[in-house]
Amino acid sequence: MRNVNQILAHKAGRLVTVPKEAPVLEVIRLMAEHHIGAVLVMQGAELVGIATERDYARKVILQGRSSAETPVSQIMSSPVVTVLPTDTAQTCMALMTDRRIRHLPVLDEGRVVGIVSIGDLVKAVIEDQRIEIEQLQSYIAS
Repeated sequence: MRNVNQILAHKAGRLVTVPKEAPVLEVIRLMAEHHIGAVLVMQGAELVGIATERDYARKVILQGRSSAETPVSQIMSSPVVTVLPTDTAQTCMALMTDRRIRHLPVLDEGRVVGIVSIGDLVKAVIEDQRIEIEQLQSYIAS
């Protein structure tokens, strides 16, 4: 089973972060522009929260708030559930299932190095299973 570091190595794109003072509208624009469902909220180099599409729906849309006037710090999820680069995909999936979340920031010695989504994990597991099936078929055929 792959670990988080191996999954991050195959991801394209850069890590998208915003300061905690950023307006929610800017955060939503970044999500749309980068085709992502979550943005990390930073205070300097420190991870202080995560803002997701779900946070936007529940804490802005349903509460009738203004996206342009509401700072992301008012809707972000905090404290953030994080993982290490050495954690396995299985560990991440169990954590996501238990906490009912879809994104996990990755910290290495306290520094943000990436983020994994449930989609990233499913893709990795499917690829691992494909490789295992090919190896078993090759073994059976020989």
